[in-house]
Amino acid sequence: MCGIAGIIHYGLSDGVPEPVLRDMNDALSHRGPDGEGTWLSDDRRVGLAHRRLSIIDLTAEADQPMRNEDGSVWITFNGEIYNHLELRRELVAAGHTFATDHADTEVLIHGYEEWGIERLLGRLQGMFAFAIWDENAKRMTLARDRVGIKPVYFTKAGGRFLFASEIKSLVRHPAVTPELSGTAFYHYLSYLTPPAPLTMFRGIYKLPAAHYLEVADGGTMRAVRYWDAVPRGGGDSGEDYEAGVLDRLERSVERRMMSDVPFGAFLSGGMDSSVNTALMSRHSAEPVKTFSVGFSDHRHLNELDYARRVADHLGTEHHEVLVNESDMTGYLAQLVRDQDEPLADWVCIPLHFVSKLARENGVKVVQVGEGSDEQFCGYRSYMMYLRLHQRYFAAFRKFLPGSMRRGVAAGARAVAGMFPGFEIYADAVGRAARGGEAFWSGAVAYWESQKAPLMNGADPAEPEDFEELIGMGLLPPRFRARDSEQVALAYLDGFDERFPESDQLMRMIHNEFRLRLPELLLMRVDKITMASSLEGRVPFLDHELVDYTMGIPMDAKIRGGEAKALLKSAVRGIIPDEIIDRPKMGFSAPMAEWLRGDFGRQAEAQITASSLLDAAGLNKAHVRNLISDHRNGRRDAALLVWVLYNAAAWFDHWVDDGE
Repeated sequence: MCGIAGIIHYGLSDGVPEPVLRDMNDALSHRGPDGEGTWLSDDRRVGLAHRRLSIIDLTAEADQPMRNEDGSVWITFNGEIYNHLELRRELVAAGHTFATDHADTEVLIHGYEEWGIERLLGRLQGMFAFAIWDENAKRMTLARDRVGIKPVYFTKAGGRFLFASEIKSLVRHPAVTPELSGTAFYHYLSYLTPPAPLTMFRGIYKLPAAHYLEVADGGTMRAVRYWDAVPRGGGDSGEDYEAGVLDRLERSVERRMMSDVPFGAFLSGGMDSSVNTALMSRHSAEPVKTFSVGFSDHRHLNELDYARRVADHLGTEHHEVLVNESDMTGYLAQLVRDQDEPLADWVCIPLHFVSKLARENGVKVVQVGEGSDEQFCGYRSYMMYLRLHQRYFAAFRKFLPGSMRRGVAAGARAVAGMFPGFEIYADAVGRAARGGEAFWSGAVAYWESQKAPLMNGADPAEPEDFEELIGMGLLPPRFRARDSEQVALAYLDGFDERFPESDQLMRMIHNEFRLRLPELLLMRVDKITMASSLEGRVPFLDHELVDYTMGIPMDAKIRGGEAKALLKSAVRGIIPDEIIDRPKMGFSAPMAEWLRGDFGRQAEAQITASSLLDAAGLNKAHVRNLISDHRNGRRDAALLVWVLYNAAAWFDHWVDDGE
């Protein structure tokens, strides 16, 4: 796991300034404290940079940027390729010569030479973001892994193409000025993060998961999606799904234990992290190191007792850390830097402290449980959305004429006007009445009815380069709409036509793999763990497992209406039944309570004083009322306030202060 950055001067006659390239690289030092390197092409029009976190092949020969034998192909790479030894053997048989002992980076170079970018990506098992400069073709290729575990960002600035693992590296370049993207902010309010390729920084973009981007020497760009989370072949109702899931999951866990340095696991005490740890223990000669976090001031959210039971059952080397409101507020300033752009998920806070705990105990690699709930319907909210779709959305379309649907929607809006807490239900009724989508994402803060009074009629301006991104197919045209439902619909464009037999759960999971999973959940893992120079690996998101589960029908995953029934059945006997059968708590933080205490006053002061309110055209009176309603207990608006706080803190640091 590392940090990467680079520059192409496609419209300038001067060379890439090495001090600027080094400065961009230094901004990524937390991602790679074990080494650094830069490379400039002979004509100095291309520069690559790398920060190294040494995990595979710790020798100096594995340092980056790395080249092929004649220097015609150069790479800077962030991630891990779990099947690199098999690919190396295949490439050696094809006549390629390797200079390193077992560096996975070199497999990418020779694989690119042998197979080209598309066939190379199709062979990779792992998580990655890399940039390859092909001197003969005069072309840069950026690639991001299938699920989006590793990020890469890019921008164009005055005849330059810039890319980096984190935005904080890009804004180190003097040609890049941080500004708010109004369109990204509008969708952020709903989805807790901007949908790729948008970021909160105007003119800075993130490569979506499962894409590669080719940048020609003249600056023209071409983007290609090479994979998608879609049904593949369909499942057989008589198939032993439990055996199929468990076999792929165990192989995935074993692959991700590939390391030349100490590794461990985050153990919450829930089913996913417990299964992960149990399977790791099967393939480890020594006790697995496990790490848990809890809250000293709100113990009702703790799962530490369950984590200890699992740790004792498996004989792990267990470590814990407790966090309180003071710890949280002491971290907030650094959180703004760690995230780059706001990720309005308060799980980032406990994740920081457990990551720090792991690193302080000598671990460089941890396995985490993200991705299980999305594939196997593990969230209570998923079950709610499935009921909502069946009982109301489908029923409205089938049984109620249009005039009656509109009347029901009008009545719901009237009730919401008298009772603000009812507004999300009124929004759902309105969507059902007009034939909209019940499910946008597993995490939605502001629905459109809630944004209307907040945005006060503000219409976000769009950068000119939207046209280029739309033309190359990277930015869906629907994203331009002042309506965040259009983002969810964009992911379903063509899906229902291509897969008409898909059930509602499959449609939901497909959308989760396009937005919430890669851009919120996986970015919180990447940004927060890497801030502590720790690599997070995600065994539930092995693409072979995802390809398999996408073909399993809804009835097999939630038998008898029980969430996660298939996975529970598959792993029974691997961990204690009490862990499998206990109610799901979920990894969280007591933000609702904290926002009603001292931190609530701090958050209110920062939000109301921030220049963001004017820049985004927000209704200041509505913002104050929202915060007051939560602090006084009139409603639970914690998520709505936290979304605004994150945006205000981001704007104050990155835009107003200019980092």
